[in-house]
Amino acid sequence: SGGMGGGGGAPQPPPQSFTLLRAPWVSFADGLFVTDYFTRTPRKLSPYRSFASIELFHFHIPEDTVIAVWNLITFKEQGGTFGDQCPDRSITVYFRSGAPSVINPLHTHFPRDTAVPGSFALTLTWTLPNRTTGVFNVTSPLPGDWFLAAHLPKDEGKISVKGLYEECQYLFQPQLIVQRLVNIAVLYPGHVTEQSMAPHNRSCLYKVFVPSYTSRVLVEVLRCRGAEGCPLWLRVRAKAPPLHNSTTLDCREHAPCQLAQELPFWQHWYYVLVEKHPGVPGTVSFQVTVQLTDCSQPSLARPPFLPSSASMNMPHSFGSVGGLVLGDSPPPTSPNDTKHPVPVPVTSHAGERCWPVRPTLRNELDTFSVHFYIFFGPNVSVPPDRPAVFVINLLPVLDSGGVLNLELRLNVSSLCGENVTVFGCLNHEVPLTSSDNTSVTCETESLAGFLLSVNATASLSRLRIPYPQTGSWYLSLRSLCATEHGFEPCTNVTAEVYLRAYLSPCINDCGIYGQCKLLRTNNYLYAACECKAGWNGWGCTDNAEAFSYGFQLLSTLLLCLSNVMFVPPVAIAVRSHYLLEAAVYIFTMFFSTFYHACDQPGIVVFCIMEYDVLQFCDFLGSLMSVWVTVIAMARLQPIIYPDAWPAAPQVLYLLGAMLLSMALQMDRHGLWNLLGPSLFALGIMAVAWTARTIRRRHCYPPTWKRWAFYLCPGALIAAAAVLLYAFVETEENYFYIHSIWHLLIAGSVGFLLPPRAKSSRRLGPLPRRKGCGYQLCVNEQEELGLVDPAVASINSICTS
Repeated sequence: SGGMGGGGGAPQPPPQSFTLLRAPWVSFADGLFVTDYFTRTPRKLSPYRSFASIELFHFHIPEDTVIAVWNLITFKEQGGTFGDQCPDRSITVYFRSGAPSVINPLHTHFPRDTAVPGSFALTLTWTLPNRTTGVFNVTSPLPGDWFLAAHLPKDEGKISVKGLYEECQYLFQPQLIVQRLVNIAVLYPGHVTEQSMAPHNRSCLYKVFVPSYTSRVLVEVLRCRGAEGCPLWLRVRAKAPPLHNSTTLDCREHAPCQLAQELPFWQHWYYVLVEKHPGVPGTVSFQVTVQLTDCSQPSLARPPFLPSSASMNMPHSFGSVGGLVLGDSPPPTSPNDTKHPVPVPVTSHAGERCWPVRPTLRNELDTFSVHFYIFFGPNVSVPPDRPAVFVINLLPVLDSGGVLNLELRLNVSSLCGENVTVFGCLNHEVPLTSSDNTSVTCETESLAGFLLSVNATASLSRLRIPYPQTGSWYLSLRSLCATEHGFEPCTNVTAEVYLRAYLSPCINDCGIYGQCKLLRTNNYLYAACECKAGWNGWGCTDNAEAFSYGFQLLSTLLLCLSNVMFVPPVAIAVRSHYLLEAAVYIFTMFFSTFYHACDQPGIVVFCIMEYDVLQFCDFLGSLMSVWVTVIAMARLQPIIYPDAWPAAPQVLYLLGAMLLSMALQMDRHGLWNLLGPSLFALGIMAVAWTARTIRRRHCYPPTWKRWAFYLCPGALIAAAAVLLYAFVETEENYFYIHSIWHLLIAGSVGFLLPPRAKSSRRLGPLPRRKGCGYQLCVNEQEELGLVDPAVASINSICTS
């Protein structure tokens, strides 16, 4: 059972490390309990796009836990402080035992032949401006691994520049509180346990271990004496203490009071709860016994004392304090319990047998890449009179983060013309080998499985289980012939089936429109698909919003061909003798074109180098284009030392290239990678222009045409490009907004790049006047900043 509640309090700093606290022993009327606390480090949640964008938390619930309570803490942060102004966004949390949840919040289509296991889910809403808490409790949870997955709702896909403003962060921290019962009495098969339930007690809890190859568990209450006959309820459940909806028997209405479990889970504890009816006075005394039926010998019960070899299958937690192992000594006794062997009648079930289980060979190729080979396979012969059973063992924790794939292919030539259908039942922790010939289901009241079938018409069947539960998976193959009255056993027809079982990271490696990513949360590894080009789904097979081939080609051509706009700035730079600037523009145009050709999400992709190299060169070229353009606009001219100052621009160019390379290596998407060099270059330009303005005592550049037709339009175009890049660009409009960005940036360079005047050394000797030992030559044509200095008359002024 589960529940949720909300509440809040004063914000407190979350713990930053894993902690485990153990409370003192607490005595209850029905037993002794111990409480354990677990917590996880808070993590930032992301909007859901695929399972790769969720945050996964791993917990382990111990055995004999009667209640588990998750305290779910969520708080906002903005700029290192609590984000009181951040909008409220609902947070969805999923719970699943044994493996991570297979979630589908966008309601996309799963790939064919994919089994989707269920999970708990709840949504957290905000109760305070910056903090909220939720509670989710599970009564008698299954022991072992539990996984929590949390995410934010899908956003509009806005592309924001990193560092432009403080983003709202939503952090999630789960805490687990478990209460488990200790020293649970252990029932030994074939022994009778006497119990006397006092008036203030309401129940007695026992557990019995069920080894492999057990076909039936029979629990019986004997010699029940109370004020009102036998006012007891008998409940049985596997793996965890019983719940209100577990298998139940009212001993007042059934004599003898026997409760049987057919096809029990192998290698697990079974819990037996004897509960007294409410309002019954006095003491109730009774006896409890458990009988396990060996499926290889249905007419015989398991002996009360198992041999030492059988005890090897027992877990280390068998029994209470003292570590008793069956076969070494008789079961212990206590003042309240007396145990002695008694004959228990065993009912033989006709046709109930277990067949040899053929193991599989595990061959690990890579992470989540495991093949399970069958001895004398992969072709399997399915006889007509009995099933063929195989076992696939998945390692605890390690194998639950991938996909379990199963494939059956029928050899039609082996059917000899008969209408044979081979059914396969895949069940977890126990094989389902029903004696009913007409049964084509893999489910019982307490057992659920997966059904596969192949015949002459459909000779291939596949099954994929994402994030399978670990442990033993049993595949039972059986051949039946179709008749007018249903399915009947075949006669003298042995079907041949090709069986393939393997573990893979993702379904079909996520196809051509997805990427299979290996993710990690603490020490737990799992794999998930990240789709592109509008494709969605668990295996990137949902094409409801997919981009067509024409759209992918159009977006690629727009992003690549928009870089041709750099050709006019290159021509202007070459004409004005800015050869270094022209080389930078050519570098930027080349790598931006091929970077966007390699960066496309669809199949229209062309990469001449590694993606990371192309991205680095594109970012470096873009920043260097801004840097060299602004330095060129500064017009650093010789003022004091004519022989040294001509090298000043080259020094700044080289220094900028080295610093920008370092900055891009540190953070390629940082805001200050663009703002830092731009502001520094603008500062140099401002100082140079201010020095000229003060020295000449009028504004620089002095001509209004330069301001009106070049500087102002270029600045406006560059500002518009920056605004589009920072505030308008989204994932949906990226291909044309970013293309416009290319056009505007290249166009602004053509306006802002200054003209270059002819060198004064080519104009012949200038008139000189002796003065104080030095003279300062100023080229007035260059000072005016005219576009074409060759047209205007040259007037040089030398002052000393």
